[in-house]
Amino acid sequence: LLENTVPMDTEWIERLSVAGAVLLATLIAVKIADRLIARHFKLRPETLTVYRVVRRSAIVVILTVGILSALLVFPAVQAVAGTILASSAVIALIVGLAAQSTLSNFIAGILVAFAQPLRLGDQVVVAGASGTVQQIGVTYTVIRAVDGARYYVPNATLASDTIRNATIAGAEHLVSVKVSVPVGADLEHVLDLLLEEAGRLPEEAIVREPNVYVSQVDQSEAVLTVETAARSAAQATELASTLRRSVVDRLKAEGVYG
Repeated sequence: LLENTVPMDTEWIERLSVAGAVLLATLIAVKIADRLIARHFKLRPETLTVYRVVRRSAIVVILTVGILSALLVFPAVQAVAGTILASSAVIALIVGLAAQSTLSNFIAGILVAFAQPLRLGDQVVVAGASGTVQQIGVTYTVIRAVDGARYYVPNATLASDTIRNATIAGAEHLVSVKVSVPVGADLEHVLDLLLEEAGRLPEEAIVREPNVYVSQVDQSEAVLTVETAARSAAQATELASTLRRSVVDRLKAEGVYG
């Protein structure tokens, strides 16, 4: 009895050790790759998105294979595995139905990573969630709202729903400022003032020449619009705020606001 037990104990300990070593080496390699990329490379959003999703998918596959390989060392598990294989068609049907949602989210996550309707850091609106894409996981994508809340959107939803992406649309981000002035004001003079203030914006922050025009007129006031474009959404917000302040101050100084 002892002669049969010792080799078996040694065998499954060795196999568990090998499986554990493989899993540990995988996790260490992932950590090293992450640090090297963060320290020496600046990946574009689309490349970083693919890398993160493929990395997580590979870790899940390796962990699953490693754990199953380690468990198959035990005779009891081998017996169960034999029974499962004997009725594989039924088991496959049951597991397929039970894991349909998880598998669809997993596959959708890979499709999203390569098709890239959204990327890490993009400003998006999808399925009622609005915010910045913080993480694209194996089954869920995390979107951080402006107030700090997190939306967990199933990847299958991303693959089937309409996504509004304000970041990936193009290199230009609209800066639009509307100004209301009394209808009796000299509109041509006000337009010149607005254009002059827009011309004071930093040239390196805008990507096209400012434009001003009268967008609305009623009995009491006229609405004038100043438009230009910034290189990023954050710059567009900052430029719009700066332009509003300078325009109001200038119109007050010129007596347009009495």
